[in-house]
Amino acid sequence: MSQSLPEKLTAPDIDLLSPMLNQAGDLWTADYQGLTLRTALQPIYSISHKRVIGYEALIRAFDNDNAAVLPIHLFQLPTSNAENLLLDRLCRYLHIRNYTGFHDQLNWLFLNVSPQVVTSGTQADSFFGQLLKKTGLPAHRIVIEIVEQPTDDPDKLRETVAYYKQLGCLTAIDDFGAGHSNFERIWNLSPDIVKLDRKLLTRATEDDKARQILNGIVSLLHQSGCLVLLEGVETRDQALIAVDADVDFVQGFYFRKPSILLEEISARAPDLDLLLNEYKSQSMVTRDPTRQLIHHFSDDFREAITKLNKGVGLQRACLRLLEHPAVSRCYLVDDKGVQIEDTLVSEAMASGLDPRFRPLESTTSADWYRQQYLRQAIAQPESLQVTTPYLCITGAYMCVTLSLGYYCQGELRVLCCDLIANSINSVRQ
Repeated sequence: MSQSLPEKLTAPDIDLLSPMLNQAGDLWTADYQGLTLRTALQPIYSISHKRVIGYEALIRAFDNDNAAVLPIHLFQLPTSNAENLLLDRLCRYLHIRNYTGFHDQLNWLFLNVSPQVVTSGTQADSFFGQLLKKTGLPAHRIVIEIVEQPTDDPDKLRETVAYYKQLGCLTAIDDFGAGHSNFERIWNLSPDIVKLDRKLLTRATEDDKARQILNGIVSLLHQSGCLVLLEGVETRDQALIAVDADVDFVQGFYFRKPSILLEEISARAPDLDLLLNEYKSQSMVTRDPTRQLIHHFSDDFREAITKLNKGVGLQRACLRLLEHPAVSRCYLVDDKGVQIEDTLVSEAMASGLDPRFRPLESTTSADWYRQQYLRQAIAQPESLQVTTPYLCITGAYMCVTLSLGYYCQGELRVLCCDLIANSINSVRQ
């Protein structure tokens, strides 16, 4: 039989697709333009649950000699929108047929759909609902992945995504962080899950700044109400980056490659306990300098505050602090978070100031109350506070801030000291 579809028929139904499927035991295959299509599954893991929570369905094509055909070549075969729609629906039909007989009857099935295919149907087109009814697979076990690509009809895309949600499916944005990514689609479609493109992970592996950006993107997506999945995890270092970024789910060759041998797909589960224990060990090492900083600078802070309470000027009181090679600035703040006088800059820092940021250098009367380290110091006087590295607004460099609240003639003040983040490794007990 011919698997081509007349151009005028834009919505192939189940009756048209059913003869293209073949069953052999518990597995199903499909015929398409002389090729045999099979389902491959790749497990998706929850880091916190330490187990599989779903599988992405991927299509695999084979010729008459059982030689693999690259997916890119398969998806180049359709020559019209109608044939694109046929192939897309045939793949989803095949995946769901296979998944209904799969041993795992709890977790999600992730199905890819491109925006072009999504928007080629109509809101009244109930193919997918009929498919779920025919196969008996509950809608709540399906995650519809919308590939992060531009579409000519964003309104239709939004309507169609709403249709899948109405069925009871979860929705996901795929490849977020690739070329066409933007948060506008997150606001418009309100996906349940966002899958981060592996390019973000690759950059984070090579560049600390990109790693910080990855962590920030995950945080923003969480704040927008989305669970986050990081795909393309191929090495242990990348797996540890995923753990540190606080993503919810991971997927990639490091954990398990896709396989058409569906019954064997869960045979080799990764040791997530071992991974998490390694992360905890590394995290302790990472946090250790924080404890060292408090121990190392505590006496210098106490000495500076004693001098300030005796009426010694800020410059002389903070002399020992400013002489430390890791210290960039010292400044004094009142109980409202407002800086009392201008910042003291260490000699080492002053010689290396970037003139491009000169408009930001003067901080007299600056209000730092929004900074968490300041609020903590005000809330917990006499307790030395220390931050994690963050971007310093006065010079656009990464810094760590130490802050200590103290009373001077009955008024609460906070002494703050900025350290250059990449210099704190020089601090020793």
